[in-house]
Amino acid sequence: MEIDTVTNGNSDTVMTETTPTITPSPVVPSSRLSQLTESLKLEHQLLRVPFEHYKKTIRTNHRSFEKEVSTVVSGVGDLADSDWSKDVTVSRLSSLVSRLQGLKRKLEEGSNVENLQAQRCRARIDHLDSVDVENITEWNNTKLKRILVDYMLRMSYFETATKLSESSNILDLVDIDIFREAKKVIDALKNREVASALSWCADNKTRLKKSKSKFEFQLRLQEFIELVRVDRADSYKQAIHYARKHLAPWGATHMKELQHVLATLAFKSTTECSKYKVLFELRQWDVLVNQFKQEFCKLYGMTMEPLLNIYLQAGLSALKTPYGFEEGCTKEDPLSQENFRKLALPLPFSKQHHSKLVCYISKELMDTENPPQVLPNGYVYSTKALKEMAEKNGGKITCPRTGFACDYTELVKAYIS
Repeated sequence: MEIDTVTNGNSDTVMTETTPTITPSPVVPSSRLSQLTESLKLEHQLLRVPFEHYKKTIRTNHRSFEKEVSTVVSGVGDLADSDWSKDVTVSRLSSLVSRLQGLKRKLEEGSNVENLQAQRCRARIDHLDSVDVENITEWNNTKLKRILVDYMLRMSYFETATKLSESSNILDLVDIDIFREAKKVIDALKNREVASALSWCADNKTRLKKSKSKFEFQLRLQEFIELVRVDRADSYKQAIHYARKHLAPWGATHMKELQHVLATLAFKSTTECSKYKVLFELRQWDVLVNQFKQEFCKLYGMTMEPLLNIYLQAGLSALKTPYGFEEGCTKEDPLSQENFRKLALPLPFSKQHHSKLVCYISKELMDTENPPQVLPNGYVYSTKALKEMAEKNGGKITCPRTGFACDYTELVKAYIS
């Protein structure tokens, strides 16, 4: 409410009230609000991935700091307890100072990385907070680009994903660096190398142990198998030494699997015994690749399937009918394409409470207002489309699929149940 002052002829001030101006807030359709709410429910991965990466970086920096400080403190203690000469003491102290300076540089670099990752988390929270009914279309367009980038990264199209992210200004909303990290491990496993995967396990040891992961154990088993595969006397000795050092600690929890693999020392890689022959098959490396992908996605809270596939399957679940898998399926139906059929294969058929018929000619729904008509050859089309055809052709009807011709009077009305 505004209060104005008006001066009268006697210079007295008179107070007058003006009616307040109230601007009504726009009425938001409930359907759009519902759509917005449901859309936000699917954004768990968007926040979880950078947050897990942020936590991992903090843990890594903390471990590095504790290790270096412990070494320096231990070194100072040794100097205090020992009767070294002045020159040796100065030299060792200089070495410790250099080590502390190196630690300082590492901490600064680690702090910069942490700040960048915190900024990424903040950017994603702001992105989710910015959505409202007024900008839902623009927000959904950004979401579509994020989904496409996610698919490209999972398919290893890194250059294309980076260009799309940069041109759309969504670098903080996608996880290019995390997928690059996974790609290095996957490529190494495909080349039958486990060093990168073991290093990744060491970096995430606490999380993997908490989830009771067997991935590191499987890597150790495969490395043992590769030593046995060489089939030389010295390689057998190496395999036995390797088993004592790296496999024995797993004996308490995985004894049966351990015994199974150790028996390959007797059967060798040329065995025809199927129980042990399978251990030497090269497809075991593909199993490790798939297992790594599962552990990687679980660690960061990602879905195993690309987001694009998940959203497409959500739509296909409403369209899937037995007719969509038949040869006569119309080209307008997405299930007429092989790629969509593969995506829809594990999905249940759509539940239709009532039959729905769409006219082949007009693509309009056939119902009580536009009932279906049956031609003598058995094909069905809508009344509206057939009437228009009859008016143009002097009462004649030609089936667009077979070329069969008849009079409009020969049509028989059908009823939808």
